[in-house]
Amino acid sequence: MTTTLPTDTAASTGSTPGGPDAEYERVHARFAPILARIAEDALARDQDRTLPHEPVRWLDEAGFGALRVPVEYGGAGVSVETVTRLLIDLAAADSNVAHLYRSHLGFTESLRWQPTPVRERWYGRIAAGQTVGNASTERGGNALGTLNTTLSRDADGGWRLNGTKYYTTGTIFSDHTRVSAALEGADGRRFAVVPVTADGVRVEDDWDGFGQKLTGTGTAVFTDVLVDDQDVLERVVGSAEAVHEAAFFQLVLLAVLAGIARAARDDAATIVAGRTRTFNTGSGQLFRDDPLIQQVVGRIAARAFAAEATVLAAARSLDRSLADAPAAVDVGGEPEPATRAQLVAEVDVEQAQVTVPELALAAAQQLFEASGASATSTRKGLDRHWRNAQTVATHNPAVFRARAIGDWFVNGTPPEGLNAIGDARPSS
Repeated sequence: MTTTLPTDTAASTGSTPGGPDAEYERVHARFAPILARIAEDALARDQDRTLPHEPVRWLDEAGFGALRVPVEYGGAGVSVETVTRLLIDLAAADSNVAHLYRSHLGFTESLRWQPTPVRERWYGRIAAGQTVGNASTERGGNALGTLNTTLSRDADGGWRLNGTKYYTTGTIFSDHTRVSAALEGADGRRFAVVPVTADGVRVEDDWDGFGQKLTGTGTAVFTDVLVDDQDVLERVVGSAEAVHEAAFFQLVLLAVLAGIARAARDDAATIVAGRTRTFNTGSGQLFRDDPLIQQVVGRIAARAFAAEATVLAAARSLDRSLADAPAAVDVGGEPEPATRAQLVAEVDVEQAQVTVPELALAAAQQLFEASGASATSTRKGLDRHWRNAQTVATHNPAVFRARAIGDWFVNGTPPEGLNAIGDARPSS
């Protein structure tokens, strides 16, 4: 289904009439009814472990996946800041649904640097409502910087994909998935983009995490999957594409955390406003009139505000970095290195990675100070905010990001975005 989002040429370049607020308000108006519908059943989905196929369909049909596709290719062409604000809104409604779009939105970002035939092929598909999941990480047995999943040439000269991936967030909801693979008998890695329904592809919903249970983060197995030449994409660590995409991938997680903090704020306010029971050790007033309880809700709100403001500042930094980012290369051309503005944007995202998880987790934890033991009822599901925030926060350990930030400010060492997970090398 072709997207029908309101667009304009200026939005494609980031120069939107009325500024970013006007762009956001215009696009948000379209999605607001869908977000409300998603929020209505979010608790029930979490309790019943019902994958959100229907909410994803609503969003796909409304063009959520094409928000960052340029106008000239049929998309909405909105800024990074606007899509980040919408992700926060979506995460406040259901953090699982916002998280599962991470892979698709990251893939869309990467197309900016791909050769014209690749951009035309995939922008067109995305504008028509198709989505792309992720299959990058292997559960074990691969040394850091290497992959056991391989692309090899078959007897007919085509490509064959073989391997097993875990943490394949979003793939079970998607039309295609992007698979990171080593070239058999050669150095380097590539991405193979394959239909989820292709022969030899099996996707399993076996994610057993205590949070973000509904993101489809499970196993994908690829057995002799035929891959078209034009769907084998280059990837060079340190290139403009790789640096931007790594930062954007983390920005999506930060938006999810900011949305969780906002949901905790809203639940705290609702609980306090409606509570009639109190304690003899308190003031004896209704919770809504008790200054100490008001202070608890105020602190939760302040943390949610700080988380959102930090994430949006990082999003604006990414928008600025794209203003002078290298353009796409022709087929066979050498990828351009990242600009300084892109490295600064990566540092800004990393600084947010150090602070936003703490804010979101504290907001979700303090939610229980705004009520009594009744807040722990599984029927209310208030624990899901902390569980979800903790799960998202583990994706890129903050201790490593903090070290990289310090190295940048002290020594000017360019940061390295997360691009590989594997078994550590033995200590010497």
